Amino acid sequence: QVQLVESGGGLVQPGGSLRLSCAASGVSVNYYILKWYRQAPGNQRELVATIDNGDSPHYADSVKGRFTITRDNAKNTVYLQMNSLKPEDTAVYYCNARLKFNNYWGQGTQVTVSS
Repeated sequence: QVQLVESGGGLVQPGGSLRLSCAASGVSVNYYILKWYRQAPGNQRELVATIDNGDSPHYADSVKGRFTITRDNAKNTVYLQMNSLKPEDTAVYYCNARLKFNNYWGQGTQVTVSS
């Protein structure tokens, strides 16, 4: 059974940092395109960051320069380092792994940015 398990969310003050992790089991994600999405209450799910199997990252304009996506194939894990967090970054963050017809999602982790 394939599982993606996110961790690292929590409550942080504006300007703070968090590092999200997404560990995959049941499948090797070495050749997968890995993504982080987020969904705030009342909003559609939006793409935050992508990293392909060539390690080329892409970011939404709203997080460029603040967020960094990386992958560790040996650990079958993708990370999202989030710095200079803003209240508008508050959302449930989901990881996604996609390769051809295989498309897997994690259960999400809550990130709340508030003073």
